[in-house]
Amino acid sequence: MTDKTNETPKLSHNETIKTNSRFLRGTLAEGLGEVASGAISEDDQQLIKFHGIYLQDDRDLRPERAKRKLDKAYSFMARLRVPGGVLSREQYLAMDKLSDDRGNQTLRITTRQSIQFHGVIKTNLRPALRQIDSVLLDTIAACGDVNRNVMCTPNEFAGRAYAQAEQTARDISTHLLPQSGAWREIFINNEKVTEALEAEPIYGATYLPRKFKIAVAVPPQNDVDVFAHDLSYIAIVENGDVVGYNVLIGGGMGATHGDAETFPRVGEVIGFCTKESAVAVAEAVVTTQRDYGNRMNRRRARLKYTIADLGLDFIVREVNARLKVKLEPARDYKFAGNGDRMGWHTSEDGRHHLTLFVENGRVANVGAWQLKAALKQIAETLDVAFILTPNQNIIVAKADDAARAKIEKILADHGVTLRGSVLREAAIACVALPTCALALTDAERYLPSLITKLDALLAEHGLDQQPITVRMTGCPNGCARPYLAEIGFVGRNPGRYNLHLGGNVDGSRLNRLYREDADEETILATLAPLFADYAQTRQNGEGFGDFVIRQGIV
Repeated sequence: MTDKTNETPKLSHNETIKTNSRFLRGTLAEGLGEVASGAISEDDQQLIKFHGIYLQDDRDLRPERAKRKLDKAYSFMARLRVPGGVLSREQYLAMDKLSDDRGNQTLRITTRQSIQFHGVIKTNLRPALRQIDSVLLDTIAACGDVNRNVMCTPNEFAGRAYAQAEQTARDISTHLLPQSGAWREIFINNEKVTEALEAEPIYGATYLPRKFKIAVAVPPQNDVDVFAHDLSYIAIVENGDVVGYNVLIGGGMGATHGDAETFPRVGEVIGFCTKESAVAVAEAVVTTQRDYGNRMNRRRARLKYTIADLGLDFIVREVNARLKVKLEPARDYKFAGNGDRMGWHTSEDGRHHLTLFVENGRVANVGAWQLKAALKQIAETLDVAFILTPNQNIIVAKADDAARAKIEKILADHGVTLRGSVLREAAIACVALPTCALALTDAERYLPSLITKLDALLAEHGLDQQPITVRMTGCPNGCARPYLAEIGFVGRNPGRYNLHLGGNVDGSRLNRLYREDADEETILATLAPLFADYAQTRQNGEGFGDFVIRQGIV
């Protein structure tokens, strides 16, 4: 019997893939040129994520195709990099056209203020990315073991502080962008892969141990959920200007069912930095995670686990050691909520901004609800901008008085109402089935019908105007940040979810598991008496999440 106690732990296979990739090239160029299959090799499936792309297949079609001995119905999902979520009208129109030309005729707004295109077949992938490049957008680092799309409280047009925070988000995104030219070589120019390799001064040849997420918030709104990310910034505003940021590290939503060593975690405030040093702080935190993160076990490779293993004090000392200007003590801040402010809002310059409800982020034409056509007409005819929100909605921004009236008419002509129910507006879901390879059950396709039933339960007790955050994912990976919701549903098995309760309205507290593997009947039967009790015994201004904690329900 071999004694394995002194063996050095092996690096995960993904580390070997990155090492041998020649700075993210691999054999992607050759694989995309192979027409015999709609897929690419398993190693290249990992590499292509660094370029903002996933290989997927329609899982609804798997049984029938397998019965007919056909290959899976492969297609690609491409995700934009849009720091702060702001698109010009020209960019929005180009993305609308791309979804029709190369995708599945829908746009999917993500919980990271981006757009995903689903249903892009292999032969359409290069043309799709060239359309994206033509309007000065890209998909670089929207996925993979790098810093991903940097989020920021929208809307840059609402005042100086918001514009300054968005500029910080853009500066961080630019600074942490991989330097490899592979994306342009492989997808845009279609040139022969060069042997001249670049350097990656921040990431190194093997990049990060796992994905890295950053967000910037401007209080009182915590719509970006700052406590959910590896690194977050809370803007400290004085006299209308951002003077600096409180820095949080160590948040993360992902977990694995049945693995107690994986868990969601909220970030912790570690200090304050000036706005001039925000980019340097980002590099210091990222390189600390690069050097100390777990490269053996990808399930424990996020920064939150590095902190759990080495201690917060160690990580903070290491970050400060890499900074010319050390972190200062944190400053006071206060959040009022983590949802979007729906409807029309007018900024100091007199311009109007409409936060428009988009159920689960899916911009589509469905029956009388012609949202996609309405937004296209608005972009074609009016001088406005479009901002993707962290809660999967869209802001039609910087409209003058005449444009506001025209926007309202266009939406009405296309059957689009400005508001949903209070509960529905606060609900978000990941894509899940049929395209996500990790999904254990539905989320986007199921949550709307469940919300209808929950709305009815709430109305029975006069709670239909009570805001309650509801979030659903098809697996425990946490893309819709369900562990921060007042009511969270985490997919466990087909048609069954773990029910979590007890998040709070500002997104700073994790909820807790209340019912495991619950079907719809169990979910409704569980929540009905809780809603009744909440209606009768809640304290003034008490949120549902705070109520279930105070009552000892979880």
